[in-house]
Amino acid sequence: MKVVIPGGTGQVGAVLDRALTAAGHEVVILTRRPVREREVYWDGESTGPWTQEIDGSDVVINLAGRSVSCRYTPANLRAMMDSRVRSTQAVGRAIEAAARPPCLWLQMSTATIYAHRHDAAHDEATGVIGGTEPGVPGYWGYSVEIAKAWEQVQQQADTPHTRKVALRSAMVMSPDRGGVFDVMSWMVRLGLGGPVAGGAQYVSWIHDDDFVRAVRFLVDRDDISGPVNLAAPAPLPHRAFMRALRAAWRIPVGLPATKGMAELGAFVLRSDTELLLKSRRVVPGRLLDAGFTFDHGEWADAARDLVERRRRRQDPAVDADARPARSGVR
Repeated sequence: MKVVIPGGTGQVGAVLDRALTAAGHEVVILTRRPVREREVYWDGESTGPWTQEIDGSDVVINLAGRSVSCRYTPANLRAMMDSRVRSTQAVGRAIEAAARPPCLWLQMSTATIYAHRHDAAHDEATGVIGGTEPGVPGYWGYSVEIAKAWEQVQQQADTPHTRKVALRSAMVMSPDRGGVFDVMSWMVRLGLGGPVAGGAQYVSWIHDDDFVRAVRFLVDRDDISGPVNLAAPAPLPHRAFMRALRAAWRIPVGLPATKGMAELGAFVLRSDTELLLKSRRVVPGRLLDAGFTFDHGEWADAARDLVERRRRRQDPAVDADARPARSGVR
């Protein structure tokens, strides 16, 4: 296949690029800063020569959007919204205008679209869309609005010959430097990997191998369209999540953090506590119903595998073969 990945220079793009290229597919990355072979310039909002890559391709996987790893200031939230909406509109226009449109458009979305919840899990059929739940910071609702707008732009695109799937993805765990697993592991190894704010909030996640396998599954299953949750079937409370991660690293103790301490840490790291404190209890209802099986469905097993791979990558010769992810606007 020819696969085009707008915004493919970040962690998730690197995971997909490695796997699909290794499988023999032609992968083209659309990016604002092309520096490698197979990377093509686009500005994330205007049509241009890059549209030629989409015309005649088989699959488009749009990952473009400003990184969520930032302070949630009004300016940054607006940049997150604008970068996602405009890039998705641009992809939609390119597919609409293509003489040979791709068969499938996979559009990145997020599990954050669901409500902050502890009592029950969200699947695609019964999950509650967030934004109005009581007792949470008001600005959390803006993250939901971003996700809803992201999906709505894809739905509204006039692409009758292209199947469309919105990937409501949980955190993709990979051993790449700078990814969420790397940051969490760094905290654990510093002795700071304890529960945050009591640790009752749920963590939804997906192992990078299962993420790639799920994408391939969706490519092959031409009967699936619309929103699909990409998350392991066993989300767990933050305290249990961090306990398993400490065990994988063989770190016996992790200092807990209060909500105030988390706010201070997020400020230092130029991030936001929503990423830590919102309870994301999401399960992959449609994938399971369609017969998809997870190789790493339990976090303890997944964490051990990721730690072992991370340790192997400490070898500079191994790191040299891995295309590093780039952060920021893609």
